[in-house]
Amino acid sequence: MLIASPLETELVERIRAAEPRAEVVHEPDLLPPARYPADHRGDPEFRRDPEAEARWRALLQEAEVLFGVPEDSAAGLAEVVGLPRLRWVHATSAGAGEVVRRAELPAEALERITITTSSGVHAIPLAEFAILGLLAIAKDLPRFVEDQRARAWPEVRRPLRELDGQTLLLVGLGEIGRETARLAKAFGMRTVGIRRSQQPPPEHVDEVHGPDRLAELADRADAMVVSLPLTEETAGLIDRDVIERLPSGCIFVNVGRGGVVDEPALVKALAERRIAGAVLDVFATEPLPQDSPLWSLPNVLVTPHAVALSARENERIAELFVANLRRYLDGEPLAKVVEPGVYY
Repeated sequence: MLIASPLETELVERIRAAEPRAEVVHEPDLLPPARYPADHRGDPEFRRDPEAEARWRALLQEAEVLFGVPEDSAAGLAEVVGLPRLRWVHATSAGAGEVVRRAELPAEALERITITTSSGVHAIPLAEFAILGLLAIAKDLPRFVEDQRARAWPEVRRPLRELDGQTLLLVGLGEIGRETARLAKAFGMRTVGIRRSQQPPPEHVDEVHGPDRLAELADRADAMVVSLPLTEETAGLIDRDVIERLPSGCIFVNVGRGGVVDEPALVKALAERRIAGAVLDVFATEPLPQDSPLWSLPNVLVTPHAVALSARENERIAELFVANLRRYLDGEPLAKVVEPGVYY
């Protein structure tokens, strides 16, 4: 097993200690140094000299398992799938299905090599941010920030909303959606979930419905949190019809993928104050273009696809990997496998 992306030595040792049946190879001098915690790509200026490159290529030739996608990119994945002994790649990103799709891997490679994701490791930071987004708009934080910068002390003060008793529509009930529901319940919210699988509501979720009822349920949403991945099924799911059905007081939060939402329709609704506001970490085009109206709308908070980052991310990824490594060594099916054709 070869560590193929930057990882703290302490965590490498944890992997070794947790599963002594695996030979864990870690050569940190052959990997780009991390610029910040959980930097899986590493310093883009990093280059190996010819001798180091030869050592790296030799290690890749022997690898049966890779922890991380080299360069954390589609090109890096496409390059390693031809390795003769490789059987499993564990990607450090939750949305690695998009990387697999962009790599345009041949069917033979996807049959021979299992690719797993780190889906779920961001559930806590993203759910916490989703609740922050709900509170920010409910408590009129953008206006207070503007007043503070203007040193304004308004004589007329408006009452603020409470989350208690409000209906939260969770579009996506993966680990992020379920954790958001748990936190929302602590604020007294009613939680309604949308997911494709027909199963009973999970803990902390009052109702579950299929995507076919999304537009209908939008009418009831005091708030909507989107945590969907981008797939052929989800692209544009939050369309103009759904957005136009949202109540005037709806708070919209997206911590999933920008391509799930009809962004022009959302911008129009926000600009016309047809919904209360939005807190957005993801966008149809990233980086968000400089001429996007979202930068300057007073009822919008923009973050640069950064709120999933956590100092504990690599620790959670290593724990997830160890659990899967045990399955691999025991000949059991792996968890969080990217499904070919669905890319999730």
